[in-house]
Amino acid sequence: MLRRSLFKLGAFALSVAGATAVLGQLATSAQSVSEINFGIISTESQANQKPLWEPFVAAMSEELGIPVNASYATSYAGVIEAMRFNQVQMAWYGGKSYIEAAAKSEAEAFARTIGSEGEKGYFSHLIANKDSEFVEQAKAMGGDKYVLENAGDLTFAFNDPNSTSGFLVPSFYVFAQNGVNPDKIFDRLVFSGSHEATALAVANAQVDVATNNNESLSRLEKTNPEARANIVEIWTSPIIPSDPIAYRKDLPEDLKAQIRDFFYTYDDPAILGPLDWSGFEPAADEDWDVIRELDIARKMREVETNEGLSASARESQMADLKKQLDELRSK
Repeated sequence: MLRRSLFKLGAFALSVAGATAVLGQLATSAQSVSEINFGIISTESQANQKPLWEPFVAAMSEELGIPVNASYATSYAGVIEAMRFNQVQMAWYGGKSYIEAAAKSEAEAFARTIGSEGEKGYFSHLIANKDSEFVEQAKAMGGDKYVLENAGDLTFAFNDPNSTSGFLVPSFYVFAQNGVNPDKIFDRLVFSGSHEATALAVANAQVDVATNNNESLSRLEKTNPEARANIVEIWTSPIIPSDPIAYRKDLPEDLKAQIRDFFYTYDDPAILGPLDWSGFEPAADEDWDVIRELDIARKMREVETNEGLSASARESQMADLKKQLDELRSK
C-alpha cells in the first residue's frame, strides 16, 4: 500500500514537472523572438513608401514590445523569398503574392486591409495616356476588346509577375479568358516592376497601355498629380479581395496572438490615413482561394493555347491543373 502511494506520488511529481516544463516553454516562447522584420511589397519606390510605413511599423513595435523593422523589397518575389528564408516574419502582400508565399514560404494570412472608406476590395485597370489617339475608341468599344484587336500595334506593360492587379487579374480576364497569350501578340511587352512604374510609363508616353489599380492611381494623385492627370482608365476588372497581412506559421503562438490583437484593434487615422486604410479585419487563408482559382484558370488557358506543347504534354498538364482546381473547390 505504501509502495502504491509512493508510486502515485512520484507519478504526480513527474506530471507536475512535465507540465511546468511545458509552461516554461510557452512562457518563454515570445521572448525567444528578439525582433520582427515586416516585408512590404514594392508597389512604388522605397522613397515614397518609407514615410507611409515607418509610423505604422513604429506603432506595432511599441505595442508588441520588441523592435519591428520595415523591409522594403525591389520586387514582389523579394518579399516572398525573404519570408521563405525567415528574413522577414510578417508581410503585407497582394493576393497573388500571398498565395505564392503560402505555397512555399510558410506564410499564413490572419488579417485583411479595410480601405479608408470602408472598402474591402479594389479594382485592376488597363490605363493609357489621355492624349493617345486611340483612347476614345478604346473607351467606346471596351479597352480590353480594343487591346486584343490592336495588340500588334501597341506596346504594353504589366507590373510584376506576382502582382494581383498588375498581372494575374488582367492576365485572366483580358487575355486567358479570350484564349490569347499576351507574350505573342504585342509589338512590345515589358514588366515595369511596380504600379508606380507602369503609371509613369503611360504618363510619359513610354508605353501605350499598362496595368494598374484604383488604389495606386489614387496614391499617384497625391505623389505626382501631374502624371496622374495624363492617365485615363480604359478597362476595369471585377472586384478583387483586399490585401492580406500574413505572418510565418512558425512564429510562437503567444506572439501571433499579440500581433492579431494589434491589427484587429488598431485604428489611428493619423497613421492609417496616409496608407489609405481605416483598419483591419480578421481573415483566413481560404479568403484568397478566389485568387488561387484565377491563377489556375489562367494557367489552364495558357496550356490550351500553347502551340508548342505536344498533345500528351498538354493532356498531362491540364490533368494536373484540373486536379488542383478540384482539390481547391473541395476544401
